[in-house]
Formats: sequence, C-alpha cells, structure tokens
Amino acid sequence: MAITSTTTTEFTVDKWAAEKAAEKAASAEGTNPLAELDSDDFLKLLLTELQYQDPTSPMDTEKMLEQTSQLTTLSTQQNTNKIMQELADSMQSSMSLNAMSALGKMANVDMSLDKTEGTSAMKFSLNFDEAAKSGTIYIQDNLGNVVKTFASGAVDAGNNEFIWDGTTNAGEQAPAGKYTATVAYTTTNGESKTSELGYYPVEAVKFENGTALVKIAGNYVDINSITEFTEPNS
Repeated sequence: MAITSTTTTEFTVDKWAAEKAAEKAASAEGTNPLAELDSDDFLKLLLTELQYQDPTSPMDTEKMLEQTSQLTTLSTQQNTNKIMQELADSMQSSMSLNAMSALGKMANVDMSLDKTEGTSAMKFSLNFDEAAKSGTIYIQDNLGNVVKTFASGAVDAGNNEFIWDGTTNAGEQAPAGKYTATVAYTTTNGESKTSELGYYPVEAVKFENGTALVKIAGNYVDINSITEFTEPNS
C-alpha cells in the first residue's frame, strides 16, 4: 500500500503571505498589530479618495498615476525587506551551526612572533598531538631562514609554552621582524612528528555582536581569521 505524504514545503513567500493574511484578519477586528499603514491601507485611501472626489474637479490623472506608482514601489519594498530579513535570519542560524561544528577540530591561523628592537624574551605556544620525550624548536625569519634552535624537552600532549630569548644561534639579538616557530619531536612511542605556531585545537566558541569567535591557545579570535579547520591527528 502506497503511503502519501501530506507535508508540503512552505516557501518564504508563502510564509510571508500567511502572516500578512493573519495581520489583516486582526486588523479587520479593529486592531492594527503593526500600528502603521501598509500598501493595502494606502490603496484603500486612494480608492476612497476617488469615490468621493468632486465630479466637477476630478483628480489629476498624472497625480493619480504617481500615487499608484508609489504604492507599487512601497509594496515591492515591503515584500523584499520581509524576505531579505528572513533570509538573513536563516543565514545567521546556519553560520552559528557551522561555527559550533568547529569544536573539537584543529585550527590553522596565520600567526607570528613580532619582534621589535626593544624586544628580548618572547613567549609562545606550540601544540603537541602526543606527549613528547624530546624535540627541537626552530625559530625562522620571514624568508624561512633558521635563526635559532633549542630543545623543547619532554612535554605532555596539548599546548605547551616556550620562551625564545630573542637571540640567534650566534648569541646576538635577532633583528626586528616577524618570526615563526616549528617543532620536530619524538613521541613517547618513538614516532616522529612536527607542529608549528598557529596550529591549535578549538577549545570553545562564542558569539559577540553577531560575530563567531573561537578560542585557541587560550585566546578568542574571529573565526574569519582561521585559514583552515582539520580533524585532529591520530
């Protein structure tokens, strides 16, 4: 036996039309839920004006066409605004769901160590997918040249803080500029892995003024600054 579904898709325009009909029904009972005149009300006023106009001095045709044109423009604008608002609400809801789906994923964000002339020691965090028994950290300039290497030591899985003293391998202060940090480490199981500055797990998601913010490395950043979301490495 075939089963026939009685469910129909309610498009935005249909939904708006149904709401409009309900508003008109309420208005017919002597109330105006919107507390304002819409295009239908203006049309009624125009028809009433035509009905009671002076036969010896009829309404100017040009003015009547101008008012009719204004009514059409008003009605179109109201319909468009209503539909666009519902679309915007729907898109906002969809964006919120997408932001929430970032929880538990790894985020890649462009990040650097910004060294000024007066800067010496700089703190930064690197994420380790697994606990490491040893590792080496490489500080690189914006051309990819390694200016400093030092041991990371044994660390637990997760975000770990390190300090670069701002010097080069020659013991001199590195010039001002942007630097990146990467680590090559050996896990407690003997596997070789790497990580880099700007690669962190998403810890939380919140919304401020309609903007989604994700928490990485203990700080909230705009979700639009994230270049990529990936699944955690096994």
